[in-house]
Amino acid sequence: MKRIRIVESKHTTSPPAIAKNFASDNTAAVSPAIMEAMLAANTGRAAAYGADEYTARVEKTLCEVFERELSVFLVSTGTAANSLCLSAMSPPWGHIFCHPGSHIHNDECAAPEFYTHGAKLLPVDGPSAKINVNTLASSSRLKRGDVHVTQPHAVSITQATEIGSVYSIDEIKRISEVCQATSMRLHMDGSRFANALVSLACTPAEMTWKAGVDALSFGATKNGAMGVEAIILFDQSLAAEMGYRRKRAAHLTSKMRYLSVQMEAYLQDDLWLKNAAHANDMALRLRQGLQQISDIEVLGETQANIIFCRLPETMTTALLKQGYAFLHGRWEAGVVRFVTSFATTIAEVEQLLASMRDIHAQQAAERAA
Repeated sequence: MKRIRIVESKHTTSPPAIAKNFASDNTAAVSPAIMEAMLAANTGRAAAYGADEYTARVEKTLCEVFERELSVFLVSTGTAANSLCLSAMSPPWGHIFCHPGSHIHNDECAAPEFYTHGAKLLPVDGPSAKINVNTLASSSRLKRGDVHVTQPHAVSITQATEIGSVYSIDEIKRISEVCQATSMRLHMDGSRFANALVSLACTPAEMTWKAGVDALSFGATKNGAMGVEAIILFDQSLAAEMGYRRKRAAHLTSKMRYLSVQMEAYLQDDLWLKNAAHANDMALRLRQGLQQISDIEVLGETQANIIFCRLPETMTTALLKQGYAFLHGRWEAGVVRFVTSFATTIAEVEQLLASMRDIHAQQAAERAA
């Protein structure tokens, strides 16, 4: 596959009103092209449980996208993709290293532990929500072979991370080297895989199996799909049991064509890359505007479509009263999160910034009075 070229993206739909929701990319509607493809597929008969032509085409397309043979298992949620991947990578007496800020550690209600029948998640901290490779290396060698403790079997990294940072190719390779040296497998939670990919301007192969990734949770829902994720196994020795694991976990969809046609439309004509590029561009535009408002501290880098910043509590309250939606109260005082999506428009970003400038000016005047 040729190296990905980031193209200028243009949002093609016109929402009836300017949205004020920056809480998550999950709040966006479905990409029109994906919805149209689902409607077009909604005729006639198709074989059930993934034996249909749509699923066969998606599997072939993903092999082309990643430049190799691989195994594909479609599911409807990211939690299922992550948990089923990890269930094939660790026995119940194993443990899985992850960052303490990762989605699997904080936001999946112990689903990975449930699907692995008890494997532990062991957090390994590091800056920018990324695992510190040196800490991982030392942790992975502790008490190996000791029957009294769980044993290391896998590492899971999030790309892009929960704060919008991105692992570089070199960072992924260094973590993979630790995995290979200690007989662990490497999993990538790619719920925002496309956002990370366009940020790095590399190919899917370079960011995954060429860097040592064994299994990928390939996300589409946050980037325009209705509800589909792909378990992609580069280590095909994991594939033999995955079909049974997916069925036993109640994630083998009978009318699979409706998952497959979403993924097919998502990949067609680089829609997934255009959507991600647009979301990233809107986040960067928002970040640049926030940096121009005093009393607002933008935190960390903006490499994908997530922005963290520290706002005065009075501004947070005022924005909420105006109907804006964003995450707050989950972190230290004053820290909020804004997320852009493929559907975020320039007008929506500019309206948010204008509201924040107005609130700032009003509050500054009140303080000066």
